Amino acid sequence: MKKLFFSLVVLFCLFTFVESADKKPNIVLIFVDDLGYGDLGCYGNEVIKTPRIDKLASEGQRWTNFYASGSSCVPSRKGLMSGRHPQLLDDEPLRNDRDALMAAMLKRQGYATAILGKWHLAGYPEDFGEALMHPQNCGFDYHFGTPGSNDVPPPPGKKQTREVFDTADKFSFPVPLIRGKEVVEFPVNQELLTKRYTEEAVKWIADQKDKPFFLYLAHNMPHAPIFASPEFQGQSKGDRYGDVIEEIDWSVGEVMKAIRESGIDDNTLVIFTSDNGPWTAFGPHGGTAKPLRGEKLTTWDGGSRVPAIFHWPGKIAPATVEGIGANLDLYATFSTLTGGSIPSGKPGYMSVDLSPTLLAGTESPRKEWFYGRSGFRSGPYKMLKMTKEPTDAVARAKTPSTQHDPPLLFDLSSDIGESKNIAAEHPEIVARLLAEQALLMKPVAE
Repeated sequence: MKKLFFSLVVLFCLFTFVESADKKPNIVLIFVDDLGYGDLGCYGNEVIKTPRIDKLASEGQRWTNFYASGSSCVPSRKGLMSGRHPQLLDDEPLRNDRDALMAAMLKRQGYATAILGKWHLAGYPEDFGEALMHPQNCGFDYHFGTPGSNDVPPPPGKKQTREVFDTADKFSFPVPLIRGKEVVEFPVNQELLTKRYTEEAVKWIADQKDKPFFLYLAHNMPHAPIFASPEFQGQSKGDRYGDVIEEIDWSVGEVMKAIRESGIDDNTLVIFTSDNGPWTAFGPHGGTAKPLRGEKLTTWDGGSRVPAIFHWPGKIAPATVEGIGANLDLYATFSTLTGGSIPSGKPGYMSVDLSPTLLAGTESPRKEWFYGRSGFRSGPYKMLKMTKEPTDAVARAKTPSTQHDPPLLFDLSSDIGESKNIAAEHPEIVARLLAEQALLMKPVAE
């Protein structure tokens, strides 16, 4: 009976949303690079000041168990843009299904679409403008940013090590800035990336305010090497990294101001999240995942559990959500909110519609998370078959991984830092999680 009641509440809220909406909601997705779970004030950081992001969280939903689709840049973006888990794509690369990507889905619903910032789904082709996976071949009307990370390519004859990051200046890395399909600056001045993306976002929002739009603001920062605009340098008590995060906080404030001044705040959904955990190994170029264990590229939660904030005045009531969510769930969520379609039946598609939680405050419909072949989470329990050490910041070499047989088991509800392996006490839970993980890894045809 209780389950039926909640189902009716959800249906009523969704029906009310559809009936009361004069037009489809605008969507602004702010996606930062390598921001740690513990880097924001609203997630416990007491040094770095993020008042604008904190305000976004206090006025909306702050999720505490939200995952990126991978613990590094490209896998996370694959999941985000497709709703499909990057480790379950089989032999179907996204370039063969570009019309099913998020921007293309929204474009079919009449949305103006733009990406400002880092793309990182086309590799680093010699001519990015001709790449099949260029953003404008994947549903985006407008593009202004970099092909991928701000550390590729490295300075001639060097590797991306801690020493190189420490000694780099704003022009050391030969990274192009591209508008549409044309290079407009080479190498780009990395100190100005956050500021320039923000200025573009403010202008684009003002230009699109009379029609539904999707803005994907994908900051390069705080991926190493980190840079902030001159006016933010040396201003944070969090040192160099704090300067960069506080400029991102300023950027969020400018975007929200543009939305308000355009008179569209009550019809605009804003999401703020990170592509994966922090690169703590690189010292002043990386943040913190505390109280989580691990960092980027590790299998611990610090690698893929990230901040996630949803803001929509009058539609999303302020709350802290303890349930599980993932960035690949944004696909199904946006589809529901805009009337779009989902690519069901595709290998690895596992996007879950989070709109009942956002609009009605019900429990998250996602009850598990697939870390990939290395591990699986069901409810509070996390099982790990493999663990990996953080990046070697000195040599930038691959780090060793350790296989665990039997797997490790943690109760994240009481052990957020994954410090106590309880597998020996609960072999039945380990067996259940192994079986649930195996079901997800079976080919679709089976």
